[in-house]
Amino acid sequence: MNEMNWLAIAPEVLLLAAALVVAMVDLWVTHPRRTPTYLLAQAALAAVAILHLLRFDAGETIYAVQRMVVADPMGHLLAFFATIATMVSLAYARPYAAEREMLKGELITLAMFSLLGINVMLSANNFLVVYLGLELMSLSLYALVALRRDHAPATEAAMKYFVLGALASGFLLYGLSMMYGATGSLDIGEVFKAIATGQINKAVLVLGIVFVVSGLAFKLGAVPFHMWIPDVYQGAPTAITLLVAGAPKLAAFAITIRLLVEGMSGIAQDWQQMLILLSVASMALGNLAAIAQSNLKRMLAYSTIGQMGFMLLGLTPTVVSVNTLSAANGYSSSMFYVLTYVFTTLGTFGIVMLLSRAGHEAEQIDDLKGLARRSPWYAAVMAIFMFSLAGIPPTVGFYAKLAVLQALVSTNVALYIWLAVIAVLLSLVAAFYYLRLVKVMYFDEPVDTHPIASTGEVRTLLSLNGAAVLVFGILPGGLMALCAQAIVKALGS
Repeated sequence: MNEMNWLAIAPEVLLLAAALVVAMVDLWVTHPRRTPTYLLAQAALAAVAILHLLRFDAGETIYAVQRMVVADPMGHLLAFFATIATMVSLAYARPYAAEREMLKGELITLAMFSLLGINVMLSANNFLVVYLGLELMSLSLYALVALRRDHAPATEAAMKYFVLGALASGFLLYGLSMMYGATGSLDIGEVFKAIATGQINKAVLVLGIVFVVSGLAFKLGAVPFHMWIPDVYQGAPTAITLLVAGAPKLAAFAITIRLLVEGMSGIAQDWQQMLILLSVASMALGNLAAIAQSNLKRMLAYSTIGQMGFMLLGLTPTVVSVNTLSAANGYSSSMFYVLTYVFTTLGTFGIVMLLSRAGHEAEQIDDLKGLARRSPWYAAVMAIFMFSLAGIPPTVGFYAKLAVLQALVSTNVALYIWLAVIAVLLSLVAAFYYLRLVKVMYFDEPVDTHPIASTGEVRTLLSLNGAAVLVFGILPGGLMALCAQAIVKALGS
């Protein structure tokens, strides 16, 4: 393996080594807050993030391990944000986990192995590498959900997640095997070339795509493969819910681009019809079901379903060539959307964990009542997150939704214009339950009068998180340009 090959997999090698070192060091740590383990893990993750950022800045596309792995700007950018999301998740989770005797080496090590699986998925250029990364990430998350062994809802959520996740993995693996049977290759680039020749069994190929899209829809949480999300979000400890809700969404987006756009754009008219149905169904069911929820985490789960449906809209317009500007516009809009959704979600669950304390879980909407009187600052930060999820200016959620809608309308095709209209109407429905939380925080009497205890680290991170949602909303051009650059280079390589 030459130097260029090592550069392609350097972040993954560093992350694997760091996870093993953290696991071994934790065996000798007796500090109840796991300070040495935590600091070592954060330092290692920071090094991985810097490495991804440097490789993204280099702008190179490098293949390794017999072209089974690709290190391109899209993978590096998404991996950078996935690493940052994991670092922030661990920082928010630390006080919460310590109060519930969950702050053990397993929590930090499994989070790092989950991130390693995400990195493998982001750099996959082969069906088997996609599946390897998916299983590494998923198995780590299953174990994390069940980490609180004395908590019956967490154990039940882990069982549901495991069983349904295994079913979805089977769908994806079966679909990929059919793709291999139809094209004769496991390499994503070779699959694209085989489809371009037209000398393939179209019936087998399309049937394989149905199973592949089903597996991808499960990982994204799109209807009708959404059934695990509300139960897992509600049943898992909030710290683990954040690890499930954040960085893995970036991996799901990446393998959707890798498999469908890079590998199967030659038959885009087949899978894009499926994405349209998944998108509209997810926005409709997610937003309507969220209105009826009184459990905050369950409401945010249905919100996630609706948000992922909106993100899928950017992948639906018909593309004549993957190198066209219109294609890059749609895909980069979806990438921008999923990135902004993730760091808004981080802050939202960060506030939920902040309001929880030993013996009390802030899981009901009523737990937010009167938050503005208890802490005006945290109420303002939470309001910013809700405005962003609802798509209200000047938050980044507004620009993210606008970018996706512009990508649809710019096609000048009646179908996509109608999709944009439907998306706007369903976003208005979503605004109801997001703004209801703001109303509860500012206009209702407090139910919980206990003081809100927080560490300086969490306080600072939440403030920066809220500021980022505002700054990227007012000045979105830089991040949007990075997304467009990453997509163009990924599809042009």
